[in-house]
Amino acid sequence: MSAVRCSSCFASPVGVAVRQPLARGGARGGSLAAVGAVGAPTGKLSGGRFWAREQLRISRVRAAGEAEARPASEAEAKAEGAEDGGDGPSKSLIQMTNFSERYAKNTGTYFCSDPGVTAVVIKGLAEHKDTLGAPLCPCRHYEDKEAEVAQGFWNCPCVPMRERKECHCMLFLTEDNPFRGDEQTIDPNEVQSLTEEAKGML
Repeated sequence: MSAVRCSSCFASPVGVAVRQPLARGGARGGSLAAVGAVGAPTGKLSGGRFWAREQLRISRVRAAGEAEARPASEAEAKAEGAEDGGDGPSKSLIQMTNFSERYAKNTGTYFCSDPGVTAVVIKGLAEHKDTLGAPLCPCRHYEDKEAEVAQGFWNCPCVPMRERKECHCMLFLTEDNPFRGDEQTIDPNEVQSLTEEAKGML
């Protein structure tokens, strides 16, 4: 299926609006960029339940013969906590945020100078991961999303990004891109708050 590119907006499934970012030393371009419907966020485990799960994890590792159990990383703990619902970021949102940070660092690229753009794209990837089983690029129009996922061309990181470092979504920007910022990290809670804030602008 062919994808239709919009030159002035990001067509994402996240139901929010984000202003086009400021270029370095330039003016803000265009109008609000439309994006699609935010899924219901889920949150963290309560303290007692998190502690119980962590103890169970440690006991299983020890039973397997390891001398010491390695504590869960902060990212793992957040992802575990997200499974039980609440107001925090969903598990898929945390996973896609962690992926985006790793990929930016591995490729020497940067997030957009407007963190709202980064947040909307990550939210769209997480939404597609939940609904389609793969992080299909959220910034394009598809006649058949399932067929696109199966083809794999636009699954993030897409082929143009892998081959030429061309990211239509402006999630991964090269050093010479006028819209790039200085950051290669973003907190999942910030991603959630920015997308909720942008949604309220509609």
